[in-house]
Formats: sequence, structure tokens, C-alpha cells
Amino acid sequence: MTVYEQVGGEPFFVALVDRFYQGVEEDPLLKPMYPEDDMEGARRRLHLFLMQYWGGPGTYSEERGHPRLRARHMPFPIGQDARDAWMKHMSRSLAETEAPEEAKQIMLNYFEQVATFMMNR
Repeated sequence: MTVYEQVGGEPFFVALVDRFYQGVEEDPLLKPMYPEDDMEGARRRLHLFLMQYWGGPGTYSEERGHPRLRARHMPFPIGQDARDAWMKHMSRSLAETEAPEEAKQIMLNYFEQVATFMMNR
């Protein structure tokens, strides 16, 4: 069973990303890195990416091509402080879900690795 299936599919990822963006929108360090005029688009792209990564439909790749995570984020100054702020909001959002603990841990481990990988400063 995929993580996507374990957590209940797309509704889980939409809710996770919505909670995450509530934190981002209040974060003075992270908010400027997100498109003020396209927050809904940013939310959708993240939920589609996460959904696809964890075994759901390939909508993200169909619409956007290869994720190229590091290249897409290169224009933004991502140092330890930004990485930690991102992780704070994502880990809080994940903790607030009712996903199985095993799935939460798998996802948290991935987020930790990716957040560090994205650092470019």
C-alpha cells in the first residue's frame, strides 16, 4: 500500500498543504518567497507534487514536467533559517493530521532530507 493510499488520497494532501500555507502566510521569512498573486497556484502545485511523490496520480508531471525541485527553487535564498522555518510549518501541519504514525514518519523523514537538499545559501 502506498503512502498516498494509507493517508486517504488527495483530500489528505490538500488539507496538509492548506495547513502548511496558513503558517507560510504568517511567516515573515517565508512569505516573501511565495507568489503573492498566485498563492492558490502554489498550494495546488505543492499538493499535486506531494500526492504524486507518495504514489498518487501523475498530474503534477503531466502539467509541469519533471519536478526539478532544486532548479525551481534556486532563485530563492534558502539558508538554514528558511529551511528550519519551512520544516516547522510542514512538521506542524503533518502532526495535526490523522494519518497513520508510520506514514507520518516516512513523510517527515522525506521532508527533512528535501528541506536540507534545497538549501542554496
